[in-house]
Amino acid sequence: MTKRLVVALVIALLISGLFTYFLSRRVAKAARLKGPQQQFCVAAAKPLDAGQTLTAQDLQLVEWHAAGPLSEGFSKIEAVVGRVVLYPLPKDEPIIERQLAAAGFGAGLTSKIPVGMRAISVRSDEVMGVAGFLLPGTHVDVLMTYRSNASPDPQTVTVLQDVVVLTAGQQIHPDPAGKPVTVNVVTLLLKPEDAEKTALAASLGGMYFVLRNGNDSAQANPSPMGLAQLTGSGTFLSGSLPKATRPPERAKPSQYEVETYLGNKRVVNDFK
Repeated sequence: MTKRLVVALVIALLISGLFTYFLSRRVAKAARLKGPQQQFCVAAAKPLDAGQTLTAQDLQLVEWHAAGPLSEGFSKIEAVVGRVVLYPLPKDEPIIERQLAAAGFGAGLTSKIPVGMRAISVRSDEVMGVAGFLLPGTHVDVLMTYRSNASPDPQTVTVLQDVVVLTAGQQIHPDPAGKPVTVNVVTLLLKPEDAEKTALAASLGGMYFVLRNGNDSAQANPSPMGLAQLTGSGTFLSGSLPKATRPPERAKPSQYEVETYLGNKRVVNDFK
């Protein structure tokens, strides 16, 4: 009786082992036919502005169809909530680490400065600020007018090109209605070496900002502009002082006269 039970147990184990083996083969085959495991990444649920602090309502999970996970991406919404966006992002754009300020930073100006960049404030006025249309996010060229010891005539040079305006006054975001804003200080986003150029230019002369298309990143090579280039001939402008001229020399006499007095008598002798 015991022998029969042992045989039955061995047979049952063999059958269950074979069944488990074939079942695992079928499951593995079905997984291969189905393809890679479905992946999700965190993306923007609506258009996001630079400097915006992310909330759960701003985010969504979207399917990621690539073979591998998204580089620097996030798979959980909780990992992104509370972070600050550095750049404007469209709806459904996957969010990655380099698009966000470092964890713990607030929504102030420092959160909008990418790593390796600098922010410098430059004085402006209504005219220099392009009549109030110098708004956060606009692109400008920076010009400087100065006088040097070599020439008293003023010259204007282009110091920087395609510079992003970070703030206008204390406004980080442009007016939603696009209204012009008069400010006397603008903050520019620059590389460290360009920040040095700007500081030097501000100490030498007046600075002016020229608006440009945000999609135009071409670098021109303009020559410095002086009075000679402005008039096209090198002549003086109307109302300017002419160069001083030397007075004509007096003609030398053609002969010499010698006066001699003998008592009260005067004698004049001419010599050629």
